[in-house]
Amino acid sequence: MTRSEELFARAVKRIPGGVNSPVRAYGAIGETPRFIQGAVGSKIFDVDGNSYTDYIGSWGPMILGHNHPAIREAVIKASENGLSFGCATAKEVEMAEFICERIPHVEMIRMVNSGTEAVMSALRAARGFTGRDKIIKFAGCYHGHTDAMLVSAGSGVMTSGVPDSAGVPKGCTQDTMIAVYNDLGSVEELLEESRGRVAAVIVEPVGANMGVVPPADGFLEGLRRLCDKHGAVLIFDEVITGFRLKFDGAAGFYGVTPDLVTYGKIIGAGMPVGAYGGRKEIMEKISPAGPVYQAGTLSGNPIAMAAGLAQLQILFEDPEIYTRLYQKGEMMFEGIRRIFVENNIPYQVNSVASLGCIFFTEEKVTDYASAKTSDTDAFAAYFKYMLNHGVHLAPSQFEAMFLSDAHTEEDIEAALKLIKEYFYA
Repeated sequence: MTRSEELFARAVKRIPGGVNSPVRAYGAIGETPRFIQGAVGSKIFDVDGNSYTDYIGSWGPMILGHNHPAIREAVIKASENGLSFGCATAKEVEMAEFICERIPHVEMIRMVNSGTEAVMSALRAARGFTGRDKIIKFAGCYHGHTDAMLVSAGSGVMTSGVPDSAGVPKGCTQDTMIAVYNDLGSVEELLEESRGRVAAVIVEPVGANMGVVPPADGFLEGLRRLCDKHGAVLIFDEVITGFRLKFDGAAGFYGVTPDLVTYGKIIGAGMPVGAYGGRKEIMEKISPAGPVYQAGTLSGNPIAMAAGLAQLQILFEDPEIYTRLYQKGEMMFEGIRRIFVENNIPYQVNSVASLGCIFFTEEKVTDYASAKTSDTDAFAAYFKYMLNHGVHLAPSQFEAMFLSDAHTEEDIEAALKLIKEYFYA
């Protein structure tokens, strides 16, 4: 029995399912989770001494790679003064100024503790600002595990969300409506049916929790136009895309300005933190400036702020990082497409810059319904092969691959060689 297997056997006795987040579970692919001891650059190391090239990157925020020396030093230096004060600190102000002065659509920002909390708070702000209750989200887009967002991810338009999880009362999701990603008509239909009652439309500008599904041409622009027409707040959930596609995220990458934006652990270079921000007139509704209540003892934690600010400063000061990330994405995902074309493999490869996904389906993937046509058993077999050959991927067909600035051409060439060998076998 490996050390990971021993730890998992202990974990299942005390932790539900043996993991503290379902995305870490390997049950769907018939494996035991690898327990990680450390990481540096593009590599991650488990407790059994195995090394893997990592394409999860703590689910996205490790844009510079793991254990970057400047970020590590910032954390060590900040921790010398203490870990948490529950009081205001200079780092919170520096972080807010740094972001707001460099991202035009973020005029004010509030730090929170996770992407889930950021979304919950942004939705409350939108409701408080508009005086309306209803929210439109998209099937297949994930916005954290608050009750109102855990609604049925079916492929059709629904005017009243059905809870996707036990423990969520139906009343909590009755004002959450479900549209079809990349289908503006479905959004317009819901807006017309609930005219004057929709507070916000929330979207992952790149669908990255159903695999990777890029926005169709004109989709984000159409959402902006519809929200303006109906007086709804447009919220970009940039927990995945924020500071990754460009410094100003998907909003800058696609040239579409949201009213509010949410961020997750990227704000803390992978530490447990999040933020939401946007138009000043909306953000001024937040307590204590306004009537929309939101609070958190650990919000703006000084250690997380130090780590996040160190990473964001590097990203802003060296824009060539984004050029390199784009080039690495091209090398990886175009390389996979080429392998598939040359060998008549019918599977789909979706990507945007340094995000990508193989869908084990012959159907073009443009939304949640088409993503769900994927053969998850085929994915599981592929995942096991890659893991056993030193490539660490998300243990789910419906998650993204993340590249970092620390990934080398050799890393990518090795991954492509394995993929070619797997599909030749």
